[in-house]
Amino acid sequence: MSLDPILFMGGSGAIGHQTARALRAAYPDVPLLIGGRDLAKAQRTAEEIGGAQGVVIDSRAQDLGLGERQVSAVVIFYMDHALAGLRYAQKCRVPHLSISSGVFEIAPEIATYMHTPQASPIVLGYEWMAGATTVATLRIARAFSRVQDISLHALVDEQDTGGPTVATDFEHLNKMLPAALTRRDGVYVWREGEDARVSFHAVDGTPIQASGFSSIDVVGLGAATGAPNVQFNMATGVSSTRRQGRPKSTEIIIELSGEDLVGKPLRTRHAVVHPAGAAPLTGLSVAMTLERLLGLDGQPPTPPGLYFPYQLLDADAYLARLEKEGGELRKL
Repeated sequence: MSLDPILFMGGSGAIGHQTARALRAAYPDVPLLIGGRDLAKAQRTAEEIGGAQGVVIDSRAQDLGLGERQVSAVVIFYMDHALAGLRYAQKCRVPHLSISSGVFEIAPEIATYMHTPQASPIVLGYEWMAGATTVATLRIARAFSRVQDISLHALVDEQDTGGPTVATDFEHLNKMLPAALTRRDGVYVWREGEDARVSFHAVDGTPIQASGFSSIDVVGLGAATGAPNVQFNMATGVSSTRRQGRPKSTEIIIELSGEDLVGKPLRTRHAVVHPAGAAPLTGLSVAMTLERLLGLDGQPPTPPGLYFPYQLLDADAYLARLEKEGGELRKL
């Protein structure tokens, strides 16, 4: 199918590269625009990726400085506080996917969507790794008739920094959200202080000290499963693979409890693992979300609406692609 270029705003970073790589693996001819404030950097990135063009983004202009150039989708890899990319996507009536905002920053995007809900499909891609956690959790939840507790624990290797943009985004999130949004006994609360400090076991069994994190996974999974207790915790340290003398990896521990399909107590523990770290896992999620938005997978393109990534991603197809990349959903 003929496709206008997909605009990557802030696409010069690691996640932009990995998203392009994942897209190209399945659809080699998809054209890309790598947008940024520095034209030379955007052009260098475009040359490295291939089949791409670097462009300067002017967030103050209604057309982002792109003039009459047509795009098929807009992807934001940084916190777009001005919502320039969202307004542009709605103006062009193309899909919009943003992955960096915090749960406390979704009100402007929702308000913009509500004003013209028929314009575009808008994806709130702020789930951990843009859907890797929620997709896997909902796949595991198929074994339950009722989910009571969901505990998610992300271990980010201290060598897996993700670049300056990611570091800046996390500094902003930690400053604005010292408390962690949590669902407890069916009520949304904010954990802080000692209440936000937890311990979990990594894939290799090592105890890890972590803190609560306000991921939108909490509200998404609470709504999708009805679980009265949902929490998300994050730690930075040494990943299980690096403790074994191998390169860094990223790992997400998923613990569920409730009742199985015949009403008996059930408790499960799994891990999503990617051997190359956080950026490739996030890139895979973004690429597959774009595939579904644009209908590259052979199905009709996604209609206008407001979506979480897990509502668009097919769990079985996602896990198959993850395995092809060397990652896995591992039962512990």
